[in-house]
Amino acid sequence: MTGAAFQKGNARRLGLAVLGLFLAAGSAAAQDADNFALQPFQASIGDAQLSVGGVASGGAFDSGLKRQPAVSGSAKLMPRLHRDYDSGLSLGLDATLAVSDPLSRGRYGGDFFEKAYGEARTGLGRVEIGQTDGAGYALAVTGPKVDAQVSLDDPQTSFFRNPLTNRAVIDMFALRTEVGASSNYAKFAYVSPALFGVQLAISFTPNQGKEVLPFLKAGPHLPGRQADMWEAGLRYSDDIGPVSVTASGGVAEGRAEHKLAGQEGVSDLGLGLRADYTVDDDLSLSLGGSYRTSNAYAFDVTSSFDRATTRALHVSASATYGQWVAGVEYGNGVAGSVATQPRIGLNGYQASLGYVLNTNWQITGGWQKLDYARSSGLFFNGAPNLSMDAGFLHLNLHV
Repeated sequence: MTGAAFQKGNARRLGLAVLGLFLAAGSAAAQDADNFALQPFQASIGDAQLSVGGVASGGAFDSGLKRQPAVSGSAKLMPRLHRDYDSGLSLGLDATLAVSDPLSRGRYGGDFFEKAYGEARTGLGRVEIGQTDGAGYALAVTGPKVDAQVSLDDPQTSFFRNPLTNRAVIDMFALRTEVGASSNYAKFAYVSPALFGVQLAISFTPNQGKEVLPFLKAGPHLPGRQADMWEAGLRYSDDIGPVSVTASGGVAEGRAEHKLAGQEGVSDLGLGLRADYTVDDDLSLSLGGSYRTSNAYAFDVTSSFDRATTRALHVSASATYGQWVAGVEYGNGVAGSVATQPRIGLNGYQASLGYVLNTNWQITGGWQKLDYARSSGLFFNGAPNLSMDAGFLHLNLHV
């Protein structure tokens, strides 16, 4: 068996196993949701505490396209070892370990070590050192999402595969409106406590290395590799009468190494706004949106050009009634042409309905449509336009 065939077989088995497990467990949870609640594993190790939680999801979908999979899944283990001191200081080690198939690799590209960092928390905020998120992403605000895993914006799971590459179609250009230039590269980050509704974050990423600690390696040997990436994020929350409003802004600037003609340091800007209104004890409404612009082609920081502009917009609304939540989303994006890369446009639409079984389980059904267009060249369907839609059923577990 070839390596490619082995990986493909593993991905299929992973998706089927995850989906089967969740459908069985979800059925049991529906019968007695309260008794089916799960808690993270807890243990004492000397003076320290170990907590192990996780997130897993499985989906079944039908796009009507030829040579397309019907299931996808991912699972993440999140261990945390921490020790609290009488002075109020807390020291910890955190990690996120992930496995997934090619359609559920998310913003980190399928890294097994999505996060691995040390942290120190005090009343003045928290400091993180290692493989973690940048400041712009940490405080980003977006519109409401019925199921963040399969949202149009920053999706963890996609429903469409490019049969020529065996990768998700959205890998060429996905809507991600949160500033994320420094991804999960090793960095130094600080997040302040909220004071009068204001929260601030700042981070420094020396290079594109993912070896947990900063400065160990410079990252991939590619033209336009980014270094010295600074990010800042700001979030503000307040109540305006019966409406709770939250807004955010994020910015990132970097320096390019081994540049080709026209390449430069990444420049990334994002804004977000959300409003929540509680009608009564059962019904609440939410509305919001987010916007991002960058000189990184399709948000690939190693393709940052002085005349490039990639932008993305996402707006959404939702209504929650008891354990039910319904929502609609719209997304639009453009990756401006650079060098030999074409201009790519994207429009997305989604409607979904979710049911929260308990604090651990949620099941969501819906419909998603993506329309791509390019200024030159052809998609895998042999045309410069690509229209895809799918109905889906998605199950999430959070522990």
